[in-house]
Amino acid sequence: MARENIIVGLEIGTSKICAVVAEARGEALRISALGEAPSRGVRKGEIVDFDTAITCLRDAINEAESKSDVEIEAVYVAITGAHISSFNNRGVVNIPEEQEEITEQDCEDVCTSARDLSLPPSNSIIHSVIQHYYIDGQEGVVNPVGMTGQKLEADYHIIHGIRTRIQNTVKCVREAGFEVMDVVFSPLATAQAVLDEDHKGHGALVIDIGGGTTDYIVYVDGAVKLSGVLAIGGDHINNDISMGLRIPLARAERVKTEEGSVILGNALPGETIVLKDESGFAGKEIERETLNTIIHMRIRETLELLKRRLEAETYLDLLGAGVFITGGTSQLKGLQHLAEEIFELPVQIVHSQPLPGPTFVMERPEFATAVGLVRYAHAMQSDHGGGGLIAKVKQLFTLFKKN
Repeated sequence: MARENIIVGLEIGTSKICAVVAEARGEALRISALGEAPSRGVRKGEIVDFDTAITCLRDAINEAESKSDVEIEAVYVAITGAHISSFNNRGVVNIPEEQEEITEQDCEDVCTSARDLSLPPSNSIIHSVIQHYYIDGQEGVVNPVGMTGQKLEADYHIIHGIRTRIQNTVKCVREAGFEVMDVVFSPLATAQAVLDEDHKGHGALVIDIGGGTTDYIVYVDGAVKLSGVLAIGGDHINNDISMGLRIPLARAERVKTEEGSVILGNALPGETIVLKDESGFAGKEIERETLNTIIHMRIRETLELLKRRLEAETYLDLLGAGVFITGGTSQLKGLQHLAEEIFELPVQIVHSQPLPGPTFVMERPEFATAVGLVRYAHAMQSDHGGGGLIAKVKQLFTLFKKN
């Protein structure tokens, strides 16, 4: 394959590292291969051991190269971490009277105006995501270029994080021998994979429950309004089970996946689960309701914390399309029911929307972020292509402005 047609999305997660290889042909995108490896040297979505993480990263990319018959040189990298925050801000520029129409430069200037704010000295802006343009107070402007007006305003969703912690992820990838084309906040990528434009237009909350973090993003009227990260994930449930039931951590993860549920009261009185003995573990009987209670309490805590964040920003009543939950931990039995109870909204457990290529990549929710990365990159590359395609991409995808 021609190198210029290849897009690679790399997610360095707490539980796994995965690389999705895709081939772009004009507006068409096809998944070619997936490479994955267990993740070590990563905690709560961030690099804590360079050498170990680099080895795992290379394992994932080597597998992707082998399956796709492509030599990977550059990747788009997902980033997450509890240090990443977001807020909304408006930019304003006045258009000179002698200027006949609004230009691309005016759009750049209004973005610069929105980004002209005080952040902690340690932080950098990762994305400035356009929400809405206004010309002389007129709402609903999708692309102001070529229109006339005296004042251009724009609302942006600003995502920022601690510079050095972002740079550590980039450095890790580069030291592994790969160029970083861009860093993308994980929830933005995930939303590209699991939502369509109708979902965004009607209002949607995406929750990605991974191993070390729970990422989230809110769309209202087609625009990103809220995004962030909770430093809680499936690994915390494993740890709770291990400590609460006094069983090895690896066995805790297996029993959570194979036997656990977030629903309480469904087990028979005194019902037990027999954990067979294996190397280093003598075996044990545990009560099913106790297991389910441990899982339930941690998941409820996570979802209720997220609900409080949405209530504080008054977005909960604007989610007409409901809640979309993905990620590896989304496969817990009964999660949809509990989430509907907490949010009082329709909830779907989702995976990536279909693309040509291996179906298992799209059907497994733990790969949604990596698939979203190649969708995001494809949209950005098309946007930079110029011509009439720019307006179309801006309409189909949220436009991202990088630092």
